[in-house]
Amino acid sequence: MARRRGFVAELQRDVARRRREAEQAQRAAVREAARIDREAQQALRQSRRTQVASDRERARQHVQEREADASARTAHLNLRIAELSTVLSSSLATSPGFPFDVLRQTPNAPAFDPGGLDVPAAPPDWADFEPPAPGAVGRVFGGAGRYERAMAQAEAEYTAACEEHAVLDANRQRRLAERRAQYDRMLAEEKQRVRANNAEVDRMAAAFGAGDPEVVVAYMADVLQSSVYPDGFPHRYRLLYRPDSQDLVIDYELPTTDVIPEQRSFRYVKKTDETTAAARPVRERRDLYRSVVAQIALRTMREVFDGEGVDVVDTVVFNGHVSTVDRATGQEIRPCLVSVSATREEFTGLVLAQVDPTECLRRLNALVSPHPYDLEPVRPVVDFDLSSYRFIDGMDALADLDGRPNLLDMTPTEFEHLVRQLFEAMGMDSWVTQGSRDDGIDAVATNVDPIVGGLCVIQAKRYRHVVGVEAVRALAGVMEDKRATKGIMVTTSWYGKSSWDFVARHGRIELIDSPRLKFLLLEHLDLDVLIPLDRKVPSR
Repeated sequence: MARRRGFVAELQRDVARRRREAEQAQRAAVREAARIDREAQQALRQSRRTQVASDRERARQHVQEREADASARTAHLNLRIAELSTVLSSSLATSPGFPFDVLRQTPNAPAFDPGGLDVPAAPPDWADFEPPAPGAVGRVFGGAGRYERAMAQAEAEYTAACEEHAVLDANRQRRLAERRAQYDRMLAEEKQRVRANNAEVDRMAAAFGAGDPEVVVAYMADVLQSSVYPDGFPHRYRLLYRPDSQDLVIDYELPTTDVIPEQRSFRYVKKTDETTAAARPVRERRDLYRSVVAQIALRTMREVFDGEGVDVVDTVVFNGHVSTVDRATGQEIRPCLVSVSATREEFTGLVLAQVDPTECLRRLNALVSPHPYDLEPVRPVVDFDLSSYRFIDGMDALADLDGRPNLLDMTPTEFEHLVRQLFEAMGMDSWVTQGSRDDGIDAVATNVDPIVGGLCVIQAKRYRHVVGVEAVRALAGVMEDKRATKGIMVTTSWYGKSSWDFVARHGRIELIDSPRLKFLLLEHLDLDVLIPLDRKVPSR
């Protein structure tokens, strides 16, 4: 019995041990599972932190790239504006003009290259063929006979080698002579080509100096073509030279308003992840386009005057047109935005590096569009007749549908030009003065008659109503200040009785009213004009 109880106790102890071991193993497994879970959670958190840092770095790089792109685009805009603002000044350091002598050539005559044929090959050397002489012992044992036979053989070979050398040398000399003849022909052809080129240059220079229109136009076209403009500028033109008056008329294609950037700057907005553009103010775009048009006109005239032709081109007429689409009608149009004429003397007195382009054109009494950005046209001083590709003297206003231009539709500046043309046709040397600060003078004319000639000051009044006597008295004051021998006032309207009485007492003022102006234009310019006033002009 005692043994049985001992066995049962031992069995129970063993069961308890196994239970403890199982519980320990279970607790160890739980701890290992917890450790693995903790490590997995730590790895996940680290991965998330790494991902967040990577996303943050990518976001930072993205922002930097977009900001750098916005800055680069803004810098490009600023560069473009600087380029447009210096169209004139950037061209003053160099001149595209060139003298005719630069077109002359000299023969390209490289030294004769014989190609090695001038060095003959060395002739055969007998020492290379001669057999050695036999010694005393050799002669005793038949060496003399062998030597004689060897000598004969050597002489034959030497003779053959000399003959072959002579043939090769003769062939060398023949090839050298052919090479020399080919070189002489090339040199003669080159000299003939150069003589022909230089003769043509001399012919063109002589024709240019004589005012040949075709040659003058070709030369000036080359001058303008060599001028480098910014991107977006058409750089197209038509030229016509009139030798009688020594004037070159340029019909120039201006850039459209698209050359002016609509944006002023670019900025990246991080919140919306977008690059936004700040608009350039409309006024700024208008002013810059006006400046570009003026700069092109002055630059083109300067390039023509800076070339050859001091005694050939005395006056340059620049008409700047722009080919575009009418925003209102959708039709293709080509309005003239600037028309200016200047003599060489007038233009060379300008310091272009210091002028304001628009003010300079005003000083030259140019016809400039009041609103070039809006394509408001002006009438060219001289215009192309597109049907026959020739020029028509006078303004486009002189070619109305019924052939009778309306003088009241002209601008004051256009009317002044018409008055100038009238006095020139009447035999006076006249020119229109600047549009402002002109002391009340619209034009100055000089009568070259030695008896009754002298300085004459002119005022042009494009009026619809009566010209007051105060304007006539003001003209008298200007005459005294300028010491002019005569004063003339031209109007599209009429003068009152007090004005006529004043000029009768003064004695050196002449008044030209509407009826007389129409008569003079018809008589001297063959122009039948309209002046539709509200009332009939009273007769004197």
